[in-house]
Amino acid sequence: RERVRKRLYYGLDKDCSLDNLSSPVADIAVELLQKVAPSPIRRLQKKYVSHVSREACISPCSMMLALVYIERLRHRNPEYLQQISSSDLFLISMMVASKYLYDEGEEEEVFNDEWGAAGKVDVQTMNTLEMNFLSAIDWSLYTDPRELFEVLSWLEG
Repeated sequence: RERVRKRLYYGLDKDCSLDNLSSPVADIAVELLQKVAPSPIRRLQKKYVSHVSREACISPCSMMLALVYIERLRHRNPEYLQQISSSDLFLISMMVASKYLYDEGEEEEVFNDEWGAAGKVDVQTMNTLEMNFLSAIDWSLYTDPRELFEVLSWLEG
């Protein structure tokens, strides 16, 4: 937690919130997702990343997990990445990562309609994006902690 706080530009203030992406991390997200999902339609912009991050309270840990998923897709299913817009890939990878990390089905539920509202898409689109993403990644959501630390090391660089 301290490493994430320090390295992802949250500073050393113990009272600092970890529920939004910092500006440098948002820049990295935009750059990476524009490269892996090159479609010119709904091209990811920093303003969109900042808006969704704020509305959906995307944590740095969700971001790192989403980057693990995107890396898996680059190796296992690059065709999927050619078909999806970078904005949609950002939105759906962050939602799936957040669901995996935080959705206990009780108090901390993650709802597709709330993510859709944050990303300015309807719930049917969110449902379709989610099913396509999960199918493309072959439902391989578990991540060894070492993979997260590899992403953190990459982000630190």
